[in-house]
Amino acid sequence: MATAGSPVAAQTITREQAARAAIHPVANEAALRDWLRRVPKTRAFPPDFTATLRGQGSLYLVEMTTAPGCVPCADLWAALGVFHRAYGWQVRTISGQEALLRSGRLGLPWVGHPVAWVRPVADPDRTIPIAIGTDHEINIARNAYLAAKMLTGVRADVGLRAMSKYTGIVGVVSTQGRAR
Repeated sequence: MATAGSPVAAQTITREQAARAAIHPVANEAALRDWLRRVPKTRAFPPDFTATLRGQGSLYLVEMTTAPGCVPCADLWAALGVFHRAYGWQVRTISGQEALLRSGRLGLPWVGHPVAWVRPVADPDRTIPIAIGTDHEINIARNAYLAAKMLTGVRADVGLRAMSKYTGIVGVVSTQGRAR
């Protein structure tokens, strides 16, 4: 237990330190798999899970950032491909500049690629982040389900609590600011 004069009590964690602690840059497939093994998979779903995802496929799309040579980007793209085939949602990429703007609007620190958002097809300004870093396919589907629910009026705090544990498994950024 820390006392008032101890070094532990004197330490305060900054927002930047907390953000760095939640980010796990990986440069190769083995490192990616090591981090993903630590991420729990969602096992319980509401009864309308599949019907909602399939029924909402024409109303929403998933957009993600990517960078050349980014291992987690390729992994998330593959997971979103499976999601697209299972539920019919459109999936496409957006520019890094657009991603920075979206992150800034939501007050999210930019952590690197990939980041994925769900938005209504007809409204590019209503976005909900569903992945910061790559994740298991089932967790991506869960977050898309929750985003669809939130965009149709389900209380946002319920969905946000469920989505708050992003993996943060992102691509390694080189000194030139590009993912490797």
